[in-house]
Amino acid sequence: QVQLEESGGGLVQPGGSLRLSCAASGRTFNIWTMDWYRQAPEKQRVFVARVNRDGITSYDDSLKGRFTISGDFAKSTVDLQMTTLRPEDTAVYYCRAFAYGGNVYWGQGTQVTVSS
Repeated sequence: QVQLEESGGGLVQPGGSLRLSCAASGRTFNIWTMDWYRQAPEKQRVFVARVNRDGITSYDDSLKGRFTISGDFAKSTVDLQMTTLRPEDTAVYYCRAFAYGGNVYWGQGTQVTVSS
């Protein structure tokens, strides 16, 4: 089992920045990728960014250039640096871990609100 805990959410003004962090515990040696997803009110949860154990990253195309994911698999942490935030970035942001064998784990989520 893997447990994930997100932190760093909050209220930020449009144009501002925020850094989210996710810490994994448990059988972290099994983790292959660590991802961020987000779910806006009344919308489906969608992919934001991914980093794998080899350091390869991928992003939702619409977020490239504003969001940066970084992972430290030795510490079992993944961060998401978000810049130039917009009201439409308002969502609950979830950390997700994908482990060898196909198990998927989710955190509880952290709220990000972009508003003046």
